[in-house]
Amino acid sequence: MTTTTHVDGNHAEEKLLRYRVGQRLVHAVLATSFLMLLFTGLMILWQPLTQFARDGTSGIIHRIGAGLFILVPILYLIVDRRGAKELLVESFTYDKDDIEWFKHAGRYFIGRAVGMPPQGRLNAGQKLHHAGVVVTSATVVFSGILMWFAKGSLGATGLALTATIHDLSMLALTVLLVGHLYFTFVYKALSGMTTGYVSKEDAEIEHPKWVEEMEHQGSGN
Repeated sequence: MTTTTHVDGNHAEEKLLRYRVGQRLVHAVLATSFLMLLFTGLMILWQPLTQFARDGTSGIIHRIGAGLFILVPILYLIVDRRGAKELLVESFTYDKDDIEWFKHAGRYFIGRAVGMPPQGRLNAGQKLHHAGVVVTSATVVFSGILMWFAKGSLGATGLALTATIHDLSMLALTVLLVGHLYFTFVYKALSGMTTGYVSKEDAEIEHPKWVEEMEHQGSGN
C-alpha cells in the first residue's frame, strides 16, 4: 500500500495512492479527446455554432479527437495493463453490497456517504458509470468508423441509422460526463486525479473494503 502524509499547519493527514500515473494519463487523454469530439460535433449539429465549421478546421479537429479516443484503450493497456483489466472487470462485477448501495443511492447523491453500504475500489455508482462509458464509447467508435470509412456503402437509410446511433451515444456520454463532474464537485475529488492521492479518512468512509484490501496487501499477508 502506497501512502503519504500531508501536513497542513498542525494537522497531518494520511493519504492513499488511488490513481497511478498511467491511469491519470489515460484519464486526461480520454477527457481531452471526448471534449474535442463533443464541441466539434456540436459545430455541425447545432445551428448557432455551424458558422465555426465552415472552413473545415472543426472536421480536422474532430478526426484528431476521434483518433485519440480510439487509442485510449490501447494506451491504457500499454501504460497500465493491470489497471485496465481491473477497471473492466470491476465495472461489470456487482455483489450484494452494491445492490444495497443502489437502494441508498439517494443519500450518496446529496453528499451523504457516511453509513452507506461498504464498497470496494469503485462504489456501485462508479461501476455503473464506467460500464456505461465502456458500452457507449464502443458504439460511438464503431458508428463513427462506419461514417468515416464506409459512408458511401451505407445507403441513405443505413447512414441515417448510423448517424442516429452515433449522436445518441454521444448524448449518453455527455450525460455521464455531467454526472461525473457533479460527483467530483460534491465529494471534492478532483485532487485525487491530479495528484493520484486521496484522504485515507475519506477512503475509509466511501471505500472501506478497498482500504482493508490495501492494508492487507501492505502487511504482506
